[in-house]
Amino acid sequence: MPSFPEDCRQLKPKVMPESFEVLLILAAVGLAALGLNFWAWTRLWSMRSKGLAERDRQLQLQEKSQQRQRESFAKKEALLEAEQANLAEKGRQVEEREASVNALIKKWQSQLASVAALTAEEARKEFLKFVERESQTDARVLARKIVETARQEGEEEARRIIGTAIQRYAAHCASETTTASVVLKEGDDIKGRIIGRDGRNIRAFENAAGVTVLVEDTPNTVVLSGFDPVRREIARESMARLVADGRIHPARIEEVVEKVSSEMAERILKIGNEAVCNLRLAPVHAEISKRLGRLYFRRSHSQNVLDHSVEVARLTMLIAVELGVDAADAARSGLLHDVGKALGDEINGSHAVAGAEFIRRHGENETIVNAVASHHNEAEPTVLGMLVSAADAISASRPGARSESTVAYVNRIKVLETVGLSFAGVERCFALQAGREVRVFVQPEKVTDEAAHALAQNICREIEERAQYPGQIKVTVIREVRCVNYAK
Repeated sequence: MPSFPEDCRQLKPKVMPESFEVLLILAAVGLAALGLNFWAWTRLWSMRSKGLAERDRQLQLQEKSQQRQRESFAKKEALLEAEQANLAEKGRQVEEREASVNALIKKWQSQLASVAALTAEEARKEFLKFVERESQTDARVLARKIVETARQEGEEEARRIIGTAIQRYAAHCASETTTASVVLKEGDDIKGRIIGRDGRNIRAFENAAGVTVLVEDTPNTVVLSGFDPVRREIARESMARLVADGRIHPARIEEVVEKVSSEMAERILKIGNEAVCNLRLAPVHAEISKRLGRLYFRRSHSQNVLDHSVEVARLTMLIAVELGVDAADAARSGLLHDVGKALGDEINGSHAVAGAEFIRRHGENETIVNAVASHHNEAEPTVLGMLVSAADAISASRPGARSESTVAYVNRIKVLETVGLSFAGVERCFALQAGREVRVFVQPEKVTDEAAHALAQNICREIEERAQYPGQIKVTVIREVRCVNYAK
């Protein structure tokens, strides 16, 4: 195995000089800086290229938008030029027509002056009268078309709204109630005790209850008659308790009537509060609740007034919802619209005005007060007042809601026919369908077609002023021309 010389074993590594190491470090740093600089310039160039591309794209979009605007301006300019040409043509036609009309006027003036030996001023007056007649005819025709169109559209919308309201609310038909009576299950034998010795019991009962007692008219029944429905109900309940108890004498009568009267006051307040709660309305003043409760014992044409008020409240609320009016105020106005009928001796004027003043004193707002006061057109109505009036008419005129006496029916029919016959040119007039329709036959030689429409409107206005009726009345004017000849 070869051996190294001793000199080699003693060799030591040489140390580089410090200046060379510094050169190497500077070279490495320079290369790194050169690489970083190259990367930065490359990145900057890339970003610049992207920015230029985006800018170029935006410039192209702006150019396209400007091109579209130029095209739009060009189209509008063409349309304006066409409209200007059209207006110029129409202006020329108007000038030609004006010249033609002026020539025709001069021609008519000369003809009138030559034929009728009229002066220019007289001919002018005659021509103006002719033009006035023609203009009135055209105006009547146009007015009739406008009214018919508006009526058809209004009737369709009104039918939809009213039909929706009635469909969503249905009430029972009214029953005929004229008197309060008490059935005597014990027979007619107890009538003697009701009358008492020398009639003292019946006199005491009449004085305490404020009603008239009819004992001898109907078998096994005592009939109570009185104008105040609440007193009549108190008398009915008191008589029923006295008959069931069997102890009938003046002291007992006064005791029972007083007890029933106190119970009736509580019952009236409860009935009024229940009506408000059933409609889900905010509470009303206690005095208003009492008046609402009194309406329960009152009837108008056999229709219970409180049930009618609740029905009007629901109908008003349903119609208000369809029209976008406040439903709570609508229902409250409908419920309170007839509260004046329960005021009795407190009424000073019509029940609508008196009821409005009554609820104003007890805290109701002016919107509801106006609706109550104007539901019979006795005050300037708001939208809510019109809705209450419409719902009141619907509730009163629906089939089965009310009954009408024969005398009132005959008088209403007579008034309707009298109104129709009071106009000139009317030959015959008939009230049909229980007074819901009036048919008027006119003399064709005296009433023209245009005048027939005006006559129908005048008859409607006269009926509204003179007649009292529920719902609406249809007026039909018939103008018939018959030409008869004979061939011989």
